[in-house]
Amino acid sequence: MSQYFYVHPENPQTRLINQAVAIIRNGGVVVYPTDSGYALGCQLENKHALERICQIRRLDDKHNFTLLCRDLSELSIYARVDNTAFRLLKSNTPGPYTFIFKGTKEVPRRLMNAKRKTIGIRVPDNKIALDLLEALGEPMMSTSLILPGKETTEADPEDIRMHLEHAVDVILDGGFLGEQPTTVIDFSDDNGVKVERLGSGDPTPFQ
Repeated sequence: MSQYFYVHPENPQTRLINQAVAIIRNGGVVVYPTDSGYALGCQLENKHALERICQIRRLDDKHNFTLLCRDLSELSIYARVDNTAFRLLKSNTPGPYTFIFKGTKEVPRRLMNAKRKTIGIRVPDNKIALDLLEALGEPMMSTSLILPGKETTEADPEDIRMHLEHAVDVILDGGFLGEQPTTVIDFSDDNGVKVERLGSGDPTPFQ
């Protein structure tokens, strides 16, 4: 059965964040809040934890995973970003955006889009998520928590607990979250920036 932590959304308890990080470093799968609903996450290099996430969501090898970063300092390690793109990201993060870039060789192949060799990058505007990433000290592999048969991201942590308390290792309850999908911006095409999906992030700066 998973650990279940009630975490203050504005002042996350350091003790609980550190306990969650210890579980993640030990190969655990975490459910945590972001600015676009709840998400599933695990350590970047942990293949077994990733497989568990794929089983929970019934994902195939074509799924696009996202690297959640605390800031842009780690961006050039995992994504090929030119100066123009970096300036745009700096002005619009943290925020409700997912940015798609060509991945570098530092990204595990299983996390990249098999055909396009791309990876999604996010800097979430959520205090719990940012504190978790800061304590972890590295990006986290992440995907929105959309249960099989559903079309929207899970928003109620009590419902999540009911469905997943035996499937994940720790659930961070940051309160009820509305459905707020990210705006997806694709920087991977040599022909220019493309708005792939409209969400809660304003696409205007990228058009």
